[in-house]
Order: sequence, then C-alpha cells, then structure tokens
Amino acid sequence: MEERNSTAHVTGFIGLGAMGSAIARRLVASGVPLHVYDPDAARVKSLVERGAIAHDSPRSVADTAQIVYACLPDAEVSRAVAYGQDGICGGRAIRGYIEMSTIGRSTVMDIAQQLKAYGVTVLDAPVSGGPKGADAGTLSIMVAGDPSFCDSIQYQLNAIAANVFRIGDTPGLGQMMKLVNNLISAANMTSAYEALVLGAKAGLDGETMVSVINASTGRNSATTDKIPKAVLPRTFDYGATIRTIHKDVALGLAEAEQLGVPMWVGRNTHQMWEYAITQGGADLDFTALILYLERWANVEVRSRIAVNNDKKESI
Repeated sequence: MEERNSTAHVTGFIGLGAMGSAIARRLVASGVPLHVYDPDAARVKSLVERGAIAHDSPRSVADTAQIVYACLPDAEVSRAVAYGQDGICGGRAIRGYIEMSTIGRSTVMDIAQQLKAYGVTVLDAPVSGGPKGADAGTLSIMVAGDPSFCDSIQYQLNAIAANVFRIGDTPGLGQMMKLVNNLISAANMTSAYEALVLGAKAGLDGETMVSVINASTGRNSATTDKIPKAVLPRTFDYGATIRTIHKDVALGLAEAEQLGVPMWVGRNTHQMWEYAITQGGADLDFTALILYLERWANVEVRSRIAVNNDKKESI
C-alpha cells in the first residue's frame, strides 16, 4: 500500500459489537474522523453521539474511507463484508483493510487474496484483551501484513493498544498468534475453574485459594484477572462470551488438524466449552463456565464479600 501522510487518512470501522465498539470509541476519542457501519442501529447511534459518521452498508464506508477496520463475529460474516454483495471490495476510496476479527488463518488469507484483485491491501490484526481492555487502551494487537501499510497507521494502532506486535509480513500469521494465545487462555480457564471447584468442595475458601495460587506456581491470567473480577464476586461479567472462546478454540483445532499437530489438551479443553454450548450457555460470559462445574459438585467458589452480602440479603 502506498504510504500516506497519517493525518490524511479517512478511516472507517465495520462491526460495532462489544469489542468493535470499544475500539471505535478509542479511535474517535483520539481525534480520528471515523465512518462506521453495523446492522444494529443502536450501536451506530452510540458512536454517532461521540462524533462518528454513520453509513448504511460496508460498501458505503469503503466508498468514503481510505482505510477500513473490521471487527466481526465469524468467518462467514467477515467474507461477506470483505467481498460479498455490498461488501467493501470495489469501494471507490478504500486502499487498505484491517481485519481485527478472530477468524482463522485460511479465512484471512482468502480475504487478502480476494481483495488484492481490487487493489486493496489487507492487514491481519487480531486483538487480545477483551472489551474492557479495548476501552482502557490496553489491548495487544498482533499485526501481520505489508510493513509500509502498518507504518502508515501506526499512530492509530497506538491509540487502540498498549502493545502492537509485528508478527510477520504475511496475512494469517496474526491469526495464528491469536489462536495460540487463546488456546492457552481457554485451557487456563478450564483447569483453574475445575481445580477451584475441587478445593471449594473440600472446604477451602475461594478468595484464599486465589491468593495462594497467585503467589505460587499455578498463577495465570484466569487466576490473576478473570476469577477475582468476575467469579469470586459472582458477577460473571468479564466481557466475552462462551460462544466466542468456543469459536476460537475450534479455529485453533482446525488449524492444528491442517498442519498435522496433535492437540490432546486442546481437544479436552474444547469439550468443556462445547458442553456449555449444548446446555444453552453460548451467550453467557465465559467466566460463567465455572457454574456448570459447581453444579456437578454442588458447591460454589465465592469470595468472603459475596458470601457476607448473601447473608445480609437473607436477613
């Protein structure tokens, strides 16, 4: 992609779900004039109230914006937005497309190849850190693609994320890095939930267990962040759904199958998330997975504060 003066970029954003909206808000707050589209009018309205400009289709955004971000729920939607009917391909203004969705290596490679025929350069740039991290500007972005394109929008990436990692020059490598991360994160969550339920069943206090683990070798992102913030207080509101983590694990296993890499732990991890999906938990927060384990064991992992609040409510 031809490098341009950073201040000249007209920018678009497609996909204003929990993560996309938070990223878009960061761009608007940093002074980037932003053209947005989402099929949910309420989501668009919330960005317009902050200064964004609404459009009625992905193509309309691409007719106006030189560079367009996308943060979408799955591969099918990503393909449709990229080169389906009324997609961004062939837009009059677009020259660069930043795919922030987690949709797997093969899908991003396909999108990059399809859009190349229209003179559009694709940057593979999935993110990690959740909607709360996006709002706070503490995300990590895993960027793969044309270095000059990345250089030209570095100022925007810095507004979105605390960490911008250059993974390589080939779209798809960013996806693989994200899937490696999420396979580890998903396994950490399932193993931590399972072990904490075991401890609670034996009589250990949830808050005490987490404190000991975080000062010991079992420490991981589930015990340092997700469990203290959303499990112990019983709010189950960390910000990402069971559906999302299940999708990411499945994508990782599909890539492993294609590359001939055995994934014994990964497949067991997938079964845990799959069970929650089959029980109707797809749209629950991913910290709510522990509820299924607690029901099996007839015990709850709680903080002393949550227990005391329950006692007060019962008086």
